[in-house]
Amino acid sequence: MRWQTFYEGRWIFGVLVVLTAISLWVFPWAAIVFGGLILFSISFFRDPKREIPADPLAIVSSADGVVADIETQVDGPYPDLPIRVGVFLSVFNVHVNRSPIAGEVIFTEEKNGKYLDARHPDASALNAFRAWSIRGPERSVAVRQITGAIARRIVAWSKPGDVLEKGERFGMIRFGSRTEVFLPADCEVLVSIGDKVEGGLSIIARFPEKTEERS
Repeated sequence: MRWQTFYEGRWIFGVLVVLTAISLWVFPWAAIVFGGLILFSISFFRDPKREIPADPLAIVSSADGVVADIETQVDGPYPDLPIRVGVFLSVFNVHVNRSPIAGEVIFTEEKNGKYLDARHPDASALNAFRAWSIRGPERSVAVRQITGAIARRIVAWSKPGDVLEKGERFGMIRFGSRTEVFLPADCEVLVSIGDKVEGGLSIIARFPEKTEERS
């Protein structure tokens, strides 16, 4: 477990430890429940190491979870990035988000909104989110961290101007949620709806091969 990730759950662990200690004196049986919640929280804030694919054209998943939808948008939020790959994260998934490509953080902004269940069809458009634009040596991509009915806190570990390696951690979402990656139209999507993916490890798409100009 990384300290940076574990630190985000400090108040949760603090409250649970205090409640466990109190219950041992008052209601010993309740200590079992709080102890179970501590173990669940430790599991939730886990942050395993990942072997990042070396292929410079590979675009990796930004989150652990299940591919919920793949859509080419005509009037999407990023005109140059019409392909959207949405991943749903349950409370049992790792919630650390990683950069899909190597590149510089151009901007990030947080917007308020609703807290619908992350599986709701309107969650992408209506829920609170934080958006990221990352410019790489090949092309740019965008990432959205979207809140859910339980997940109501998005944590940013990076800022504009930071240069990220592919698969490097840039933030996390606390509890069940949704993460979307927006890609250029000529990318080849390599996942299907229902596929399980791991952040920084699973390749979800590839940039096209460069073509040399003939003289």
